Amino acid sequence: MFNANYVDSLDGEFREKIISMFRGCEEVIGVEHVNNVLSGKPSHSGNGQLNAYIGLEPSGKAHLGWLILANTMKNMLNEGVNITILLADWHAWVNDKFGRDMEKISIAADYMSEVFRVLLNHPAEGSGPGQIKFIRASEVMDSGKYWERVLRCSKNMSLSRVRRTFTIMGRDEESSDHDLSAFYYPALQAADVFELQIDIALGGMDQRKAHMYMREVADRNKWIKATCIHTPMLSGLKGSSGRMDSFDHKMSKSDPNNAVLIHDTPSKLKKKMRKAFLEVGNTSSAIFEIAKYIVLPMLGEIVVTPKPEFGEPSSYDDIDLFIDAVSKEKIHPFDAKMAIAEGLSEILSPINEYFNEESEILSAMNDITG
Repeated sequence: MFNANYVDSLDGEFREKIISMFRGCEEVIGVEHVNNVLSGKPSHSGNGQLNAYIGLEPSGKAHLGWLILANTMKNMLNEGVNITILLADWHAWVNDKFGRDMEKISIAADYMSEVFRVLLNHPAEGSGPGQIKFIRASEVMDSGKYWERVLRCSKNMSLSRVRRTFTIMGRDEESSDHDLSAFYYPALQAADVFELQIDIALGGMDQRKAHMYMREVADRNKWIKATCIHTPMLSGLKGSSGRMDSFDHKMSKSDPNNAVLIHDTPSKLKKKMRKAFLEVGNTSSAIFEIAKYIVLPMLGEIVVTPKPEFGEPSSYDDIDLFIDAVSKEKIHPFDAKMAIAEGLSEILSPINEYFNEESEILSAMNDITG
């Protein structure tokens, strides 16, 4: 976890910068590297520029989890970090996305680029501080040096060690014994970090095993070990019996009825929220997670507006107070759900407006996703 004692011991200037940079992360591993670079020691690239990256498979439409990633990326951009968004096309191919149709994967990569431009408010693009750049894995892989790295990242790693990382692909450990390419996936992901000279590797908590694999590789080869930051995961709207290491209950675009897509209209949001799991006295709900990680950080409050005959409007700027009000039946679960639907409608409105005007890429995604 984020080592509070270590952060408290940092120089005041760097301490505040690091806290601002990683605000909202659920876990930060190896923060020492970032502090060392800020203190004047070499960055991974050697030019003093902090470089972060996130690798994402172009595999479908964006859901709310992308907003959490984007908010963390904004924090880093504001602190002068350069961010590479790796459009992991060959990784998606290995993971059988779009039936391994690279033309469709390429369309999804174009869509992904446009989504993040919108979510990040169209920042400058380039290699400088506070800028973003998009790179396709197929570009990075066009290098003999890269494949040397892949081999080095594979060396001395047992098959059982690799199997334990399969959850990063949304697979269980026994799912890929018939597919040799899957065993290269974690080595590919680790090689990406070293090839791109990354100082900060970003992902959801479901990417933790891949990042720990990368850090293990760095130790074995005496390579620079990137700081790893992990954002919270959103549960699917249907709920689950509890958090599982495999994250098989997470919100996923593969089941649109169990997820909120960023293109959902206000009426669709209300329909999905009505069906979402929310039980009085049970604090495990995607509704509360959306409130905590998206609505409150982006709007500052949750506004509950029941029908007049059922009570007065109320607002909450604290997630614990909101959850407590639902648990004590001060707020009816239906009204809580509609409050989140209204908040999401406000948050997603500018995104929908943009894609209504720039509809070509969304239409292309509709064609390939059905």
